[in-house]
Amino acid sequence: MQYVNGKMKDIQIAYIGGGSRGWAWTFMTDLALDDEISGVIRLYDIDPEAAKHNEVIGNHLMSRPEAKGDWKFETVGSLQEALTGCDFVVISILPGTFDEMESDVHLPERLGIYQTVGDTAGPGGMIRALRTIPMFVTIAEAVRDYAPDCWVINYTNPMSLCVKTLYETFPQIKAFGCCHEVFGTQKALRGIYEFQTGDKVEDWHDVHVNVVGINHFTWFSEASCHGKDLFPILRDYMAQHFEEGFEEADDNWMNSVFNCAHRVKMDLFRRYGWIGAAGDRHLAEFMPGDEYLKDPDTAHSWKFGLTSVAWRKEDLQRRLARSERLYRGEEEIELKPTGEEGILLIKALCGLTRVVSNVNVPNSALQISNLPANAIVETNAVFSRDSIHPIAAGEAIADVKELLMPHIENHERIYKAATTCDRALVVEAFLHDPIVKGHHCSPRQIAELVDDMIDNTIAYLPEGWKE
Repeated sequence: MQYVNGKMKDIQIAYIGGGSRGWAWTFMTDLALDDEISGVIRLYDIDPEAAKHNEVIGNHLMSRPEAKGDWKFETVGSLQEALTGCDFVVISILPGTFDEMESDVHLPERLGIYQTVGDTAGPGGMIRALRTIPMFVTIAEAVRDYAPDCWVINYTNPMSLCVKTLYETFPQIKAFGCCHEVFGTQKALRGIYEFQTGDKVEDWHDVHVNVVGINHFTWFSEASCHGKDLFPILRDYMAQHFEEGFEEADDNWMNSVFNCAHRVKMDLFRRYGWIGAAGDRHLAEFMPGDEYLKDPDTAHSWKFGLTSVAWRKEDLQRRLARSERLYRGEEEIELKPTGEEGILLIKALCGLTRVVSNVNVPNSALQISNLPANAIVETNAVFSRDSIHPIAAGEAIADVKELLMPHIENHERIYKAATTCDRALVVEAFLHDPIVKGHHCSPRQIAELVDDMIDNTIAYLPEGWKE
């Protein structure tokens, strides 16, 4: 990298999962809209043809007259080639295929266990982790060997276990996990604030929050906007609108598999005094299974939906078709801000700005003072030149800590299970998972479910699982 006239040039970024038919285009868009950083994106993917498509799409995007960015995209054939000499690594991969995810999400339904997402908590998140952890061991070893001083930015789920694996494999790694779920809650609070006060908030970043928790189960212990405490404003809104929740005109929960009416986070606020700070689909999966996810009708009564893998498969076909159109020049990517902060964080780490944002890193600084130091937690942090300084978020209140700890303890179980090929530990983790416990299944039923789910993903597991 070199600093020239207020800009950082010749940045080398390795993109692992560079054949992505979704998030890669988001990343390209944000790069194209910014003229303060430039360089080369090395696209590495186990599907080289997909990476080659994105090379063509990305280079065409940068050639458009309205694009401000100056980046060259190139496909590389190995992790060594991608990583050697790089300044940043971006990881955005799908561990396995949607066939494996179909088992993750839907096989537990035979025991009445429903999941909204199935990529982080619950049976689906844990089995997905068994596939993902070995991949991240390989990535961390490659970073150690070829680019030990680079910054590693992870977008892959299950976020906490991905980041944990990077640090367990290479303790000196400079890695962090990015997630936009907190942003969605800030935007919802902005809308509620505007509705209640009539005061217009131009930028959702003006909703200032203290973030406490783990990925997809984050909480706001404080929230303010334009100098006003948002907690009493939210209580006043809920007193009149709890049953309907909050939905902006273009964000109706029935119109998208990802939207919600924020009723779960309102209910958590009513019960615990802190605001659940992720999408309701994620929050519900961390709570006992007999609450928000008792069955699909219960989920719909809370105004969020179950994202079926059948829908994901259909969406993949749509994205594959769009990839072909983009590759052939029959469609253009719309150049407008995506709402992600990855580029802003890269600029901060380059020393061009200073940013406070939520981040997933080890709790080694005890930024959440009453959670274990080896937990991967999500709090705010200050990003500046070549450094991340987690901000002290304080303690998790007793009731919230009680909700967090089973998942933190399961991260330890699943990480150990994945690295030792121990089925008994997976069964133990299932039995301690709140969503499973809420359905009161027998240990034998759970053991049989674990065996079947592992068998359905065995092609992506190390040889030790086959013994």
